Amino acid sequence: MSSSTATPLDNPPVLRLLNVESAYGPIKAIRGVSLQVRKGEIATVLGSNGAGKTTILKTISGILDPRKGSVEFKGLDITAKDPAFIVQQGLLHVPEGREVFPLLSVRDNLLMGAYTRRDRDGVARDMEMVYAYFPILKERSHQDAGLLSGGQQQMLAISRALMANPDLILLDEPSLGLSPKLTKEIFEIVVRINRERGTTILLVEQNANMALNASDYGYVLENGRIVMEDTCARLREKEDIKEFYLGLKETGVRGERRWKKKKTWR
Repeated sequence: MSSSTATPLDNPPVLRLLNVESAYGPIKAIRGVSLQVRKGEIATVLGSNGAGKTTILKTISGILDPRKGSVEFKGLDITAKDPAFIVQQGLLHVPEGREVFPLLSVRDNLLMGAYTRRDRDGVARDMEMVYAYFPILKERSHQDAGLLSGGQQQMLAISRALMANPDLILLDEPSLGLSPKLTKEIFEIVVRINRERGTTILLVEQNANMALNASDYGYVLENGRIVMEDTCARLREKEDIKEFYLGLKETGVRGERRWKKKKTWR
């Protein structure tokens, strides 16, 4: 957290979801989700596989139209707007699975991220900025992106989003398929980007320990509903979070493991 007197938790929301419901055909993926992300913070959504985390991000970025509810970004209603329009407002989505352009060079992938910009000098500065965050991308700048390792492709996907000079980045499962060492490296740089550039980030991540340590505020999603929210410092201390997301199980007097009990947040 910044050492200044103001913290992200004091800032106004840049993103608001109100009672959002989205579905795939007859299957409801998220049910009445309300959350907000404040300017300058890293917020995280925790949840198991299939809880609806990715669906929240797809609904925000316009890939999936909600059946109910509203999405507001910087005071503008972006509910079910075209994804290209949402990008132009300064909201970028780094999807699960990286999805770089494999036959384009690393440099051309980065330039694709800046396609909405007209400030050539700013684009050149930001290119150097992402190379400073991820030096391996500068080394491989003329190599086809499809030849990069999984970790390098994740670095490229994040950097491509940064090239749009966004106000908010939606980051979906950045640790997916990566080694613990690479995961730690990428999370450290995500935090640096937030602290140094003031970029607001909404993070979806199964590695709860990494997500809680990197983020300011957290939401717990279960079966498509938000069941708990708090500062990440407080969430890390809650018994249910320790047991069900951080893998810290306690043994009772009779040897009964606490994880056999039901979660208490319902």
